[in-house]
Amino acid sequence: MTGGWQQPTRVLYSAGEFTEWAAQRTSGTSTVLLVDARLTGSAIASLVSRALPVHEVIPLDGPGTLESVVELADRLRHGPGRLVAAVGGGSLLDQAKLATALAGDPGVAPRLTAPQRSGLLLLPGESTRTLPLLAVPTTLGTGAEVSRVACLQTAQGKRLVAGRSLAPELAVLDPLATAGLPAELVVEGVLEALFRVAGVYAGDLRDRPVEDALALTVAAQLLVLGYRAVGDGPGDQVRGAAARLSALTHSDWLQLDRDPFALRGWYIANELSTALGVRKMTAVAALLPTLFRRTAAGDRRLGSAERLGRLWQGLRSAAPRPLPAEPSAGIAALLEHWGVEHRPTAHPADLDAIAQRTVRAWGAGLPALGGLTLGDVRAVLGDAVRTPEPGAH
Repeated sequence: MTGGWQQPTRVLYSAGEFTEWAAQRTSGTSTVLLVDARLTGSAIASLVSRALPVHEVIPLDGPGTLESVVELADRLRHGPGRLVAAVGGGSLLDQAKLATALAGDPGVAPRLTAPQRSGLLLLPGESTRTLPLLAVPTTLGTGAEVSRVACLQTAQGKRLVAGRSLAPELAVLDPLATAGLPAELVVEGVLEALFRVAGVYAGDLRDRPVEDALALTVAAQLLVLGYRAVGDGPGDQVRGAAARLSALTHSDWLQLDRDPFALRGWYIANELSTALGVRKMTAVAALLPTLFRRTAAGDRRLGSAERLGRLWQGLRSAAPRPLPAEPSAGIAALLEHWGVEHRPTAHPADLDAIAQRTVRAWGAGLPALGGLTLGDVRAVLGDAVRTPEPGAH
């Protein structure tokens, strides 16, 4: 296979584009296929296997840990592959991104293994991947197939790893890959992408006319898709468009000159979902009304009330069903319309511990929480999460 790999990630939008690319670019190139163990016989895994000269198949099961990623990196480093193809959800793609980065650069390992309290791990800026990575996402919303970040489970909790070398060289977004995705996960995937673009837009205090217009357009399109997924069902068109827009939310245009920590709710949601054992979007959905209410009330550490109002006005105009004008009540109504679970339950002592973990990993001198104190985070959690009735077990 010749060179010519591009950054940012090159995206192919159909199986036809992919098979044509593979025929032209991978002749004689040995490929290692990383695939979700539950998808080894799926149509998308079979398509990838037919198109590429696969020499080894490695099924992966469950979220990646530091130990499993290091082991996979060693296997890839000494294996036959000159190209790695990864077929699976965001967790599997994160494992593939980290393992290929580790396999190609020994300088990555110390960054991942060094003891530290920060939830953000930065890879060396000069780090490069020697094994090109093809990503085929079978879930929606994470954008892991194009992003420069990956989640990693460690003994200290879930960490966010960031580095330019993490972005795959190629991604395939054919709807065939998400054909087996349950409807509720399609809707949650749309919500995740909407949360990302809307949160960054409202969380950044500065106006950027061109980038703002693009963000508002993407957010409105995602809102329409969410309603379509609920009303008409998550057909190929809905899933295909959702995948494209999700990938677009990670684009340089939407991130240009933005506060890199504008999405403050993500850091709280990360700790909440981990501690309660709930899906990430259940945690995000629980927090959204509270975050919107506090932002609209003028807490500029969470974002701009003016920009949130502008965003919500645009989303209301795009919605096929009436939504309240007040952003907090409006996002709560949208979650009801979409059938997204958004009221998890936890005991007060658990919320105390989650707040402490959140501030330790992301605040107390670290920049991600933007000045939010332990009391602030605990108050947000208290507003967002139900506590059991007295006497309940």
